[in-house]
Amino acid sequence: MKRKGEDPFELRPRPPRSRVDPRSVSFLQRVQREIGGAGSGPGVGTRQGGRPGVRTGRGNAVVRLHGVVGARMRRVVVKSRVVRLKASGAAAVAAHLRYIAREGIQRDGATRSTPYDAVSNTADTNEFQARGAKDRHQFRFIVAPEDAVELSDLRAFTRSLLDRVASDLGTPLEWVAVDHWDTDNPHTHVVLRGRDGSGRDLVIAGEYIAAGIRMRASELATSWLGPRTDAEIHASLDREVEAARWTSLDRQIKARLYDGRLPIDPAGDFRDDSTARTRLIGRLAYLKSLGLAESDPAGRWTVRADSEDVLRSLGERGDIIRTMQRAFGRSHREMAIFDPSVDAPPVVGRVIDRGLSNIDFGDHGYLIVDGVDGRGHYVTLPSSADLTALPLGGIIEVGTTPVRSSDRNIAAAAVNGLYVARNHLIQLRAVPDHRAEADEIVDSHVRRLEALRRAGIVERVSDGLWRVPADLVARGREYDIGRHGSTDVRVLCHLPIERQVRAVGATWLDRQLVDEQSTLAASGFAISVRDALHGRGDFLIENGFVQRSASRPVFTSSLLETLRQSELNVAGRTMANKLGLPYLPARAAATVSGVYRESVQLVSGRFALLSDGLGFSLVPWKPVLEHRLGQRLTAAVQGDRIAFRFGHARGRSIG
Repeated sequence: MKRKGEDPFELRPRPPRSRVDPRSVSFLQRVQREIGGAGSGPGVGTRQGGRPGVRTGRGNAVVRLHGVVGARMRRVVVKSRVVRLKASGAAAVAAHLRYIAREGIQRDGATRSTPYDAVSNTADTNEFQARGAKDRHQFRFIVAPEDAVELSDLRAFTRSLLDRVASDLGTPLEWVAVDHWDTDNPHTHVVLRGRDGSGRDLVIAGEYIAAGIRMRASELATSWLGPRTDAEIHASLDREVEAARWTSLDRQIKARLYDGRLPIDPAGDFRDDSTARTRLIGRLAYLKSLGLAESDPAGRWTVRADSEDVLRSLGERGDIIRTMQRAFGRSHREMAIFDPSVDAPPVVGRVIDRGLSNIDFGDHGYLIVDGVDGRGHYVTLPSSADLTALPLGGIIEVGTTPVRSSDRNIAAAAVNGLYVARNHLIQLRAVPDHRAEADEIVDSHVRRLEALRRAGIVERVSDGLWRVPADLVARGREYDIGRHGSTDVRVLCHLPIERQVRAVGATWLDRQLVDEQSTLAASGFAISVRDALHGRGDFLIENGFVQRSASRPVFTSSLLETLRQSELNVAGRTMANKLGLPYLPARAAATVSGVYRESVQLVSGRFALLSDGLGFSLVPWKPVLEHRLGQRLTAAVQGDRIAFRFGHARGRSIG
């Protein structure tokens, strides 16, 4: 109670902060961070607060108890990632499991590696995926022992490691793993379910994920092979002096830096270890040769602030070059890394290798493409890409994510920032070339606008009326890049060129024959393409698809449609016998309706089978059909273009 004459002073407590560093996080944030990292083995995992599914992380106490990995311990690299399954979806999980069991990764040269688990050498990934279909999240690890070759049995090592992890976390774990022997550093991919033994969400402390698993792996490798000898330690450090990557020597330099400077004092840290001093100065000299460090006459060194980023980038590039060299073997190619941020022409060529990148851990696949420009290209794929849809030997085109034609059309049809679907429909019906497909075009634009609305780019004012920004085209492309990445990959033909030579159907080789402007290099894959083009021309003449003139055969634009229809007729008759339904060819400028039953891969491309129970048709497949299996739709075929409308048709079913 305030007395008369006292100052009107009132305490107003604020959240406590560090007096040492005013930029430090708040007291509440520090408490929350400690709670999130708490854990003490079995019994840990009780719920905190009212948020369902959030529990304290397991395993943190193990890291605090055992400390860091010692200098004589065997080194093991462990990369980890927590994947939210609701965001990625079942398709992404299935794709990841297919990636890690890809071709050509067995130590014994087998064409495929068999996933295994805690008890079986032939784990069923489909069953594993089904059991985890309702999991909230999933853990993924890459375990790469430095001495993997000496360990020999990576399966036994992985099982022992996961047993120790389960003991630390105090719960049984369910996982599948695949060993990869196709790189200079053999490693194991582990996929761990996000449920504990009682069926609750498995939450692992961040510190255990970051350091605890690596510590256990290092302990295990050391117990199997013994501690590193002095000779092994010195040899490893000597290799790091001129290594074009981020090394332990760089970590030592970083720890001694003060305001970007490093004084090297012979009477200081290295008084009793001249070898360590010499090694560190040698590393600094190498960094100087890369332009990452400078020295003055007094022996003081200055290291660039971005040296770590540069060295890590160099290490990644080195790994990529080695991966490409293995893929090409003795075939000489100029190496190139595809950069989608650079305005460069698309890369066209055949896929000679594919896999899951072990460089920047994630669900990013990669392709190695033997280009028609005579060079080898390394292509990093977006996380949404399905490697299994990019066949080895197939012909692909790699470019940057294009601007959607629908965005351009919407922007052009908008008046004063408003897009009116009905007005656009009237405009299209007035154009003879678009009259038949006007409804389908506008429907596709409305679907696109709905997607952009959910992203906050456009606004729906009322039914059929949309407010669109002036920069719709640019923002629409940014939206697509955010969802699918900036790299765009198209399969031009799933067949290798050797099989295209005598194939019945419209192949990539046929498009090269028709397009006389195509340019081929004088070396590499282009030589094989030239030979295949000659063979393809002879085949087309022999079978009456092309007539030879006095000088040379004439390849007209109608050739592609002739070959496509010829293949469709053969495939239609074959499928008619199988389905017991008549095949009804989809004529040009026709509308075809039916239930989407399946997709069919032919030489001419991928086609969707539409059936109304009385007959079926084959129409070109588009990505919009990816999740429409079993749904009724209408396809408007107009030359090379096709538009889809979903739901019941307004007219005849098939025809």
